[in-house]
Amino acid sequence: MNKYMKKFLIIPCLTFLLLSACTETETPKKVSLYKRSGDIGEQSRLPKQNTLWFGFDLRLGPKEEVTIYAPFLKYLEQETERRFRIKFTEKYEDTVDNLGTGITDFAAIGSLSFVIGRDTYGINHLVSGVNHEGDTTYRAMIITRPGNGIDNIKDIRGKCFAFGSEMSTQGHLIPRKMLEDNGISLDNLGRHMYTGSHLNAAMSVINNKCDAAGIQDILARRLEAEGRIRILKVSEPFPSSVIAYNSAVDKVIVKDIKAALLAFDPTGKHKKMLVDWNKTEMPLGFTEVNELDFNKVKILAEKYGLMKK
Repeated sequence: MNKYMKKFLIIPCLTFLLLSACTETETPKKVSLYKRSGDIGEQSRLPKQNTLWFGFDLRLGPKEEVTIYAPFLKYLEQETERRFRIKFTEKYEDTVDNLGTGITDFAAIGSLSFVIGRDTYGINHLVSGVNHEGDTTYRAMIITRPGNGIDNIKDIRGKCFAFGSEMSTQGHLIPRKMLEDNGISLDNLGRHMYTGSHLNAAMSVINNKCDAAGIQDILARRLEAEGRIRILKVSEPFPSSVIAYNSAVDKVIVKDIKAALLAFDPTGKHKKMLVDWNKTEMPLGFTEVNELDFNKVKILAEKYGLMKK
């Protein structure tokens, strides 16, 4: 009987453990900086009423994005003595909606998301990301698989093309213009799909689910160096990602955060505390925003019906 009693007791114990685990993660989309695998296992001593929520456009994947942004936000905590938490969203477009409606206070967003958020909600910018070349632009790249018979962009006509999110600058807006510049509209494709992120779009090509895709330049160069894809076409430069904020955030907080961002040195004194920061659109840190650069993004967004009514 002892043997059966032990089995009987194991079941409620396992149930209790599972319920406990669920309780620990009952708000899975709000990610603590202090409960991340490999991170410091203690609660912040900063007062909870100072908590600021930070979002980001999805580019790679949830785990990789949190790994990148958690140390960065800890830097902001140290510099500003304010508490930050990550607000993860599964839908790309939710990032700017959350920022505009005050669910988040700050977010790293692409230029298309910024233009939409500025016109829809009145969000503001803090800083622009600085790329590896030292300026505030990025490019989209159209990619394909090596050896699949697609030798140039015109060969994509009639084929399957993968975009990232419909609201992505590098994953949709710019690649769509690149296709049109070569006489290929969406109607000229065999089919097209929106995969939700740059990595998903790239994997659809790598896994032979689609013939070509439009993705961000940093990821495209990395995958080509690994021999997994081939870059067909590089776009003209467009304004890079920005750190934006909800217009209701206190001006003193905004000033402090901006100062910390401009002092951020990811290749120098802050390099050791970061993880994979070179995979972002801001590998050399941040600088002031030239808002005039966003005009051509807005023109394309209006042309493709992406601006909210």
